[in-house]
Amino acid sequence: MEIKMKRPELEDRDLINSYLKYADTRSCEMTFANTYLWSRHYGTGFTIVDDMLIFGEVDGVYSYTFPVGPGDLKACLETLMAHCREKQVPFQLHNITKEDFAKLEELYPGRFDIRYERDYADYVYETEKLASLSGKKLHSKKNHVNKFKSLYPDWSYEPITKDNVEECFQMALRWRELNGCEADEEKHAEICVTLNFLRLFEELEMRGGALRVNGEIVAFTVGEPVGMRQDTLVVHIEKAFSDIQGAYTMINQQFAIHEGKGFQYMNREDDVGEEGLRQAKLSYKPVFLIEKGVVRERGLL
Repeated sequence: MEIKMKRPELEDRDLINSYLKYADTRSCEMTFANTYLWSRHYGTGFTIVDDMLIFGEVDGVYSYTFPVGPGDLKACLETLMAHCREKQVPFQLHNITKEDFAKLEELYPGRFDIRYERDYADYVYETEKLASLSGKKLHSKKNHVNKFKSLYPDWSYEPITKDNVEECFQMALRWRELNGCEADEEKHAEICVTLNFLRLFEELEMRGGALRVNGEIVAFTVGEPVGMRQDTLVVHIEKAFSDIQGAYTMINQQFAIHEGKGFQYMNREDDVGEEGLRQAKLSYKPVFLIEKGVVRERGLL
């Protein structure tokens, strides 16, 4: 038995999306664009097993995402477990949500354990709250928006289109220079992904918004819907010049107002364990976190 992971290419988009439409999740990883772009840095691949989609590593690391698709979930899991036994490696799943684990527990009661990884939990917010910034808890954010408007009375917001995406690309290049991305491996990977989100903006059918001050783009955000419920917009990228006071708060609110229409929630992804980023994400008062973990057979974690 051989299960080979293939690195996703643009021509695989329709195939992968035909399976992702079955994904009952709000997790930020479960979109084609996110998987495709990050696969260039982390070797993510995909395969179809028993008519179910699985993501994993192309270099032989035996760890899989939770299978999604119209096929038989248990048959797929049994195939994966048999493959791991053949390779004499422990069967492992990663990026597993509480909902995924509940399905696993139903099929195999008491057989598996999960270890949640706080650094990779997604922050999910009510779109209406991000748009209105109403209430005492978000009062300081409202103040930042008001300060921005008073400092930059000529500000404007616009959706990202083929007419302004190149300006966003040039702004991202300038952001890269100002933030020392070349000297930091993680920052370098993240800004490369950012630039590719913009380069392939139309092909990947992204949603985006940009903020102008004095006619120049000073902030932008890029995202897309996630999951079969289509009630969540995931924000993949957000960039702003730090010398424009309140720009991050403003682009966050304006993106929610304009591009978040029709979505109950916005997933602003994880904090990768960075304390400053964690405090910033917590300060917007998430309605819940999507906890994700690693699963192995009981006693092997």
